[in-house]
Amino acid sequence: MARVTVEDCIDKIENRFDLVLLAAHRARLISSGQSILVERDKDKNPVVALREIAETALSPDDLKEDFIHSLQRHVEVDEPETETVPSLAAAPDSDGGDGQFDRMTEEDLLRGLEGLVPPAEVEDEGE
Repeated sequence: MARVTVEDCIDKIENRFDLVLLAAHRARLISSGQSILVERDKDKNPVVALREIAETALSPDDLKEDFIHSLQRHVEVDEPETETVPSLAAAPDSDGGDGQFDRMTEEDLLRGLEGLVPPAEVEDEGE
């Protein structure tokens, strides 16, 4: 068979960088034991991978998806939540216990914030 070139593959995968990444990924898959989709003809794995791309023996989108999946360390699974949590605003405070922070006035808040000023800043203001 004639020698495979980038021009044979560039119409399948337009970006040359993507072509190199995907061909290298496919060559690694072949090295790890996956079956090849074209005849080998005494070619090495990278050339076989390029020939597979050039002859559209495999879909570039599928190869890209497989490459992305191989790089993922943590696969997030979207599962529906079993129950919904009621919001704090919707929950009435019937026992009058822990809900006092809701009834704080603006003056109480300002007095509390004044106590949080670091001592170094207080000394600078006095000088």
